[in-house]
Amino acid sequence: MPKNKVFVDANILVSVLNKEYPLFTYSARILSLSGNNNFEIYTSPTCLAIAFYFAEKKHNTKPAREKIALLCKHIFISPATEDVVEKTLANKKVNDFEDGLEYYSAIESNCNFFVTEDVKDFYFSTIPVLNARNFFEKHVAI
Repeated sequence: MPKNKVFVDANILVSVLNKEYPLFTYSARILSLSGNNNFEIYTSPTCLAIAFYFAEKKHNTKPAREKIALLCKHIFISPATEDVVEKTLANKKVNDFEDGLEYYSAIESNCNFFVTEDVKDFYFSTIPVLNARNFFEKHVAI
């Protein structure tokens, strides 16, 4: 059975690194799927940079680095290549450049789900885009 490849956006990472409730409840569960044989969890370098920025504001530099380092041991990093940039620029439906980079980075890694709290921003997606709670309830909870 093929694994579900799940891309998590920066807002999911930030909620976990900064323990932001109520989102933390579902975001943390999704990231914990990295230890599950049925799932692979992905994010991009851009999402990591955004997450680090907000973790650093709350926890200072050293703890933020430690949190990011620990996270990176458990998830996959999708590519941020020239091809990702070109596809983002070529898609006239993409209004937010950062969203396009995240989306095409997920596509490059063959992700079949995109998890973000900004679902409406990914109206151009060809893969399912769900918020953390909906993803967990539809694809994980028994």
